[in-house]
Amino acid sequence: MASRGKVYVIDDDEAMRDSLNFLLGAADFDVSLFESAQQFLEVAAGVDFGCVVSDVRMPGVDGIEMLKRLKASRSTLPVLIMTGHGDVPLAVEAMKLGAIDILEKPFEDDRLIGMVDVALKQGASGARTEAETQDIATRVASLSPRERQVMEGLVAGLSNKMIARDYDISPRTIEVYRANVMTKMKAQSLSELVRMALLAGIAPRGA
Repeated sequence: MASRGKVYVIDDDEAMRDSLNFLLGAADFDVSLFESAQQFLEVAAGVDFGCVVSDVRMPGVDGIEMLKRLKASRSTLPVLIMTGHGDVPLAVEAMKLGAIDILEKPFEDDRLIGMVDVALKQGASGARTEAETQDIATRVASLSPRERQVMEGLVAGLSNKMIARDYDISPRTIEVYRANVMTKMKAQSLSELVRMALLAGIAPRGA
């Protein structure tokens, strides 16, 4: 069977590398493993087109620094960044540096495989579809002014309590607005909301 594409897995955790190697290999991807971002960067210029799946928190060169170096070298490799739960500021930074998407741990096997497929197609075409951008813009337009403010706070990595303090309303009320935002934007996670906001041109405060 022909390979579905090349995947470069970067993670300092050997068990995680082995797990991803088994999962992606079983899904007919051609997988290469790297125990550090530095190790990958040393060969990145000469590798075939493929999707990079990298952890964000690693000793030495971390995922953010790797993205900066790939961007500086004008690499066309699509990158999926794996983050820990709640790493919203890191997710925002990764997306601004060109990561195609964010995968929040723990994740389902099918979700990773689907995201790799999408990343390979988007990377090959060089751009997201106009239809997707338009769809997200429509969702943003459906938000009330307060929901838009809450979304901007979430994308900036602020907690419910911090957003509530900014607008002098209760954290419980913010929870209601937050639930409305996630529903209207059809976002399954904060990382997905960050991706949508950046694609819609909504920059985090202070960015």
